[in-house]
Amino acid sequence: MALSITHLNGSPATVSNLAPLAFAGYAHFTAMQMRNHSVRGMDLHVERLRNASDELFGRHLSDDQITEFLRIAVDDAGAADASLTCFITSHPGEFAPADDAPELDVLVKVTDPAQPPVGPLSLDVVRHERHLPQVKHVGEVGKTLFLRRANARGFDDAAFEDRVGRLSEATIWNLAFWDGESVIWPEADYLPGVTMQILARRLQSMAVRQQIREIRPTDMNDQFSAVVMNSWTPGIPVSRIGDKSMAQDATLSRLLDEAYTGEAQTRL
Repeated sequence: MALSITHLNGSPATVSNLAPLAFAGYAHFTAMQMRNHSVRGMDLHVERLRNASDELFGRHLSDDQITEFLRIAVDDAGAADASLTCFITSHPGEFAPADDAPELDVLVKVTDPAQPPVGPLSLDVVRHERHLPQVKHVGEVGKTLFLRRANARGFDDAAFEDRVGRLSEATIWNLAFWDGESVIWPEADYLPGVTMQILARRLQSMAVRQQIREIRPTDMNDQFSAVVMNSWTPGIPVSRIGDKSMAQDATLSRLLDEAYTGEAQTRL
């Protein structure tokens, strides 16, 4: 039986209190994987929620309150391994003027642990820029639309190219590249994923060279390796971006796995 637990503000959610949230678009969230009751990068998850609440609502809940709501839902689920998603919205909802001090609602979903694709993945290149890229917000139909269009064109997923031709991110993934000497993060506007931030700080502690620079589809060649990453995985190899084949240098995946494994975990 599939695991599916939903809590609202620390209590099991009911149909009546979930109904007003159905298809609501003014909210933000973070998603994480729990293994053996523990999560990597918890400080980054609560920082993401704090900053996004300030951006959307002008106020935020305490880190302790968020963590407590997560723990209550996890205890109710009774699972050691799970996918956790924490959404924050407010009263009033969308299409209404803001209150001076809006009441914030926290919805926590606990579902089965994610199983990432094995890869390597082929990525179509599409022109797209997310609104408010620094906020992980809901209602982004473009991500699913471009995934499905990429599938129809024979690709596994899609990577985004901005208006000046730079690669930024993929539908639900961050991108990272390897030129044989350093890990390269794209220079563009995108959502900095928690896994990406974990890897960046761990690679720094491991004295692995990193750089941020503009990457364009025309830069791709068989000397570059690439991966995608999100809360499911620190790196799935990429075989092709658009019409360009990528090198399959296992060094990048090895470094990212080592960095991710070394990150401290928070028990829930």
